[in-house]
Amino acid sequence: MCYHIKNVFRSETVVFRWWTLLSRWNYLLVNSQLLPEVYGKVLLAKEYLASGEAANATQAAKMAGISRSAYYKYKDGVFEYDPENSEDMLTLSLKLTDEKGVLFAVTNELYVVGANVLSINQQVPQNGIASVALTVRIAEITVSVEKLIEKLKDVNGVRSVVIGGRV
Repeated sequence: MCYHIKNVFRSETVVFRWWTLLSRWNYLLVNSQLLPEVYGKVLLAKEYLASGEAANATQAAKMAGISRSAYYKYKDGVFEYDPENSEDMLTLSLKLTDEKGVLFAVTNELYVVGANVLSINQQVPQNGIASVALTVRIAEITVSVEKLIEKLKDVNGVRSVVIGGRV
């Protein structure tokens, strides 16, 4: 009987550690065959919307075979992972002065070297400095990543550039 209690305690410890680790992560990479069918259908509904086959979320959900509420419940948390494209993206964190044209000059420099801007997230400037996060596709850039960072740092109004991580 004492051994059984130790065994249960060990299991609880393992579960506790698993939940502790899980609470630190926002995303998990899981084989889609292990997930409920609704997640795949949400991705299908998102495809219908993106392609224009569905005019709205209600129609997309109906075409995918799920309820509208299931679509809205999971749409912001289910994404398709494409390992071929993931290595071609880079996240940059920049500090820019709050002046006209600085963000435009940064995106123009990215265009000149062949990078494709996928997303821009700019915080409201504080004390004359705005924090900006850029996700860019770098598959077709004509310079090294190090040279790209140098070029961005040379743009007038750029205070700092840090590689946030390769996505």
